[in-house]
Amino acid sequence: MLSRLTRPQALAVCALPVVALLATTAFAPLPFSVAQPGMTANVLGRNQGTPVITVSGAETRRTSGQLRMTTIEATGPDAEVRLGDVVDGWFRTDRAVLPRDSVYPSGDTVKEIERHNEAQMRQSQDAATQAALKYLGLGAGKVRVTLRLADVGGPSAGLLFSLGIIDKLNGDGSGGDLTGGRVIAGTGTIDAAGQVGAVGGVALKTQAARRDGATVFLVPKAECADAKAELPKGLRLVPVTTLKGAVDSLVALEKGKGSVPSC
Repeated sequence: MLSRLTRPQALAVCALPVVALLATTAFAPLPFSVAQPGMTANVLGRNQGTPVITVSGAETRRTSGQLRMTTIEATGPDAEVRLGDVVDGWFRTDRAVLPRDSVYPSGDTVKEIERHNEAQMRQSQDAATQAALKYLGLGAGKVRVTLRLADVGGPSAGLLFSLGIIDKLNGDGSGGDLTGGRVIAGTGTIDAAGQVGAVGGVALKTQAARRDGATVFLVPKAECADAKAELPKGLRLVPVTTLKGAVDSLVALEKGKGSVPSC
């Protein structure tokens, strides 16, 4: 004969599977990565003791100010991200919770990811050099540009590489610095024709830029809304779609003349 459970007893019995499920979820690894603001590097200067931009076959100029490319850092593909990490990331402005597959394509090993990022960086550097020399009307056969940036992969530094090459070779076109002596930061892919593309992670990159002294941030126009979402105080957004537009905006900022677009 079965005894009848009281209401408190029934609730306790029903709660046990729920508690067990919550405990399992809390400690089980989840398919997410947690990203945060990463390092920035001045492409006009040195990285780990080596000039980022080296030019031969043409005279270069001494520059002031900085052009800082920006990065984000994410937990590795093998890192265990748990519920507490996810909840913490959702409530912090300096963290972003992303599906792991959007950061690391499914099935890729750490070595495969590193090789992929290195290949993307090389392609980005080639495109950035072509775009900059084309903008300046210089032939690649006469001018050789070498770009070195250790421990950084992917294509998102393309725009800043191109601007750095232009500043080294031509400045603002009238003897001044393209930066106007400011700390300029930004992000964006670039192709050989000078078209700027979106990259992702801009809300975290703006925080890295402001942390490292930037007052102006060049952002792909398509990502203005994301960049504005958590924009640090004291950082001005300048949307760009082309290399020429980015140069024109920096020259207008430097000279205090002409219109500078905003998000």
